Amino acid sequence: MAGLLKKLFESGKKDEKYLEKKVALVEARADEMAVLTDEQLKQKTIEFKERVQQGETLDQLLPEAFAVAREGAKRVLGMYPFPVQIMGGIVLHEGNVAEMKTGEGKTLTSTLPVYLNALSGKGVHVVTVNEYLVQRDALEMGQLYEFLGLTVGININALSTDEKREKYACDITYSTNNELGFDYLRDNMVVYKEQMVQRPLSFAVIDEVDSILIDEARTPLIISGEAEKSTLGYNRASTFVKTLTEDSYIYDLKTKAVSLNEDGMDKAEKFFQVDNIFDLANASILHYIAQALKAEVTMHKDVDYVVQDDEVLIVDQFTGRIMEGRRFSDGLHQSIEAKEGVAIKSESKTMATITFQNYFRMYEKLSGMTGTAKTEEEELTDIYNMRVIQIPTNKPIQREDHADLIYGSIAAKFEAVAEDIAARHLKGQPVLVGTVAIETSELISEKLTRKGIPHNVLNAKQHEREADIITNAGLKGAVTIATNMAGRGTDIKLGEGVIEAGGLAVIGTERHESRRIDNQLRGRAGRQGDPGATQFYLSMEDELMKRFSSDNVKRMMDRFMGENEAIQSKMLSRAVESAQTRVEGNNFDSRKQVLQYDDVLRQQREVIYGQRYEVITTEESLDEIILGMIERVISNLVADNTAGLEREEYKLKNIVEYVDANLLSETKINQADLENKDAEQLETYIWEIVQAEYETKRNLLDAEQWLEFEKVVMLRVVDTKWTDHIDAMDHLREGINLRAYGQINPLQEYQAEGYRMFNAMVESVDDDVTRYVMKAEIRQNLEREQVAKGNAVSGEQTEKVAKKMPTQKDQHIGRNDSCPCGSGKKI
Repeated sequence: MAGLLKKLFESGKKDEKYLEKKVALVEARADEMAVLTDEQLKQKTIEFKERVQQGETLDQLLPEAFAVAREGAKRVLGMYPFPVQIMGGIVLHEGNVAEMKTGEGKTLTSTLPVYLNALSGKGVHVVTVNEYLVQRDALEMGQLYEFLGLTVGININALSTDEKREKYACDITYSTNNELGFDYLRDNMVVYKEQMVQRPLSFAVIDEVDSILIDEARTPLIISGEAEKSTLGYNRASTFVKTLTEDSYIYDLKTKAVSLNEDGMDKAEKFFQVDNIFDLANASILHYIAQALKAEVTMHKDVDYVVQDDEVLIVDQFTGRIMEGRRFSDGLHQSIEAKEGVAIKSESKTMATITFQNYFRMYEKLSGMTGTAKTEEEELTDIYNMRVIQIPTNKPIQREDHADLIYGSIAAKFEAVAEDIAARHLKGQPVLVGTVAIETSELISEKLTRKGIPHNVLNAKQHEREADIITNAGLKGAVTIATNMAGRGTDIKLGEGVIEAGGLAVIGTERHESRRIDNQLRGRAGRQGDPGATQFYLSMEDELMKRFSSDNVKRMMDRFMGENEAIQSKMLSRAVESAQTRVEGNNFDSRKQVLQYDDVLRQQREVIYGQRYEVITTEESLDEIILGMIERVISNLVADNTAGLEREEYKLKNIVEYVDANLLSETKINQADLENKDAEQLETYIWEIVQAEYETKRNLLDAEQWLEFEKVVMLRVVDTKWTDHIDAMDHLREGINLRAYGQINPLQEYQAEGYRMFNAMVESVDDDVTRYVMKAEIRQNLEREQVAKGNAVSGEQTEKVAKKMPTQKDQHIGRNDSCPCGSGKKI
């Protein structure tokens, strides 16, 4: 242990020396900047941008750019960053966490790296915990950036899509973490590039980095919407498939694949009264039919599922057990519910989701600042690859931190807290009382009211009023009761006569399960070398003490304490710290597990979002991608009907029926043409016929119209399948821990099952894109339509997603009508 402490101490000293050298380079430029006129100082920004364009690195620019920003701050804000603030700025620029004590000026510190990195033109995001701080910091610090010729955007929830795009296009954008994450998810649900608001993620500075990357990391961001609204659609499709005989569909017992043949298609068009079942306007009908057919033909009651208490429950095919919490994906579960006549569940459906860990890891460079992060360094390094570097205070700390006072009962503890507050208030010393829970705030408030002591109560609900109250908490005789997190980001400045009264006193009413939160509360007192005092009050009935204190501690308390007496003991303080360390470890494990599960989705999300972006932005033909899909469909079709069979056993009838129903506009092959061909020859033969029809269809339109048709099909299919898949993964995640598989690791099970489900989804995308491209009619006025629409939710936050682009009503054209392109040809 001693060796580790020595190593950490030496590492800290090494960092400090390195930073001091860099600070000297910045300070050496101070006089040079001081003599420039305002206009000359502003001109420096233009010069720096040009130098970056010509290949100069930001590291090379740092001393000069920091000196310019520092001089600008003196002129515009009346504040001149101290050497320790320059140190903090260097740490942020290098993509690490600057741990700076409360009152050391983190907001001003951030202006130096923000200015420097904004010169790259890629955009800098400054991230804070709530919209009040977003607007306050952007307006205050924005004066400096605008003076130096940079643009500043304030990104808040109430903005329209166009307004958000404008804010993200600025050199510097202030935003909350929630809004950034939701904007990213929404950007990957739009169907036109012009609807996207964010640029590629370049550099972020996160204020209160521990709050955002650690405390909020267990709550993923989710965009959810109502699940399939049309219970009617599932019921009608179920009614329809019950009318079909075996000669209306193709079923492969081995692969359990089932689809309508040409006869089935005709019957569907009559039943649903549509001209062309493959018209994109009928996509939902086709989806309902496909799932209803699967439910009717391939899924068997008391084998694949059971019906209990008006509910369809999945049976595990390996163990025969019911799989709690699982639902079949892609509408199959609803189709089975329709088949069995039970209530079709319309629940909220997860359409897009991401954790803060995975969102912020996408930035090219990430940095953060806080008063307390050293206790979480392992997590910040492990997950975000950021070191925590402690920045020395500008003036030595004068605060006195008293050892914990521990009482036998909660009642005795609170009585002692109230008496301590009264005594300090009497001598004019301001007191900030930190509580873990809102109920505790109210209890102490009642006690103070009975004693006639005026006070303010804060519980982190009203951000603007909160900042005012916190600002005034340092006035003579002020008493402020606040939950430990309230007022982060706002300094408590001492009023007249307060220094003589001992500075701000901070009283903690119990220990938080995280040492970091306790340290934040302590750090409220003694800013910038001011005097101050901190005292924590504990009782053996506190939650933390009940959970973790040993029998030895309890025996010692009973032996040495009277009912209303307190003891101060190093052994007890160590026991508390040990308990906190254990809880922090448990919480880290919990956050790591959330990340491990989201990492499975992250890999899938990157594939889908990458492909969507390519489809949305490309000006080139998508023929290569789509022909690849068609080729895979043909290959799978042939393999499903020939693999492991002798040539005379090949299921050629299935192949012919599938090709006619799904790949060709009219019959062009018959079974006799396929006889005497091996599997490879079958593939080649079908591929050549289908490819020729594809070419004929493509030549009906000009390149631009054909590309738009391809995009409409691709986006509709991919988005429908992906949102279904996301929702299925969500159900899988919920149910995976309920599986009674003995020693099986739930995460490994989730990874394996998730991989299988993703591959099935990709295969399903191939099938549907192929079918629509080959069979759907093409119209000149086709427009893309956003499939995924819903609400964005994180914890208690809810808000509407961006509106989809308006779509035109299409005139209806039948399967055998002339193409509207004017060629006169049939489609």
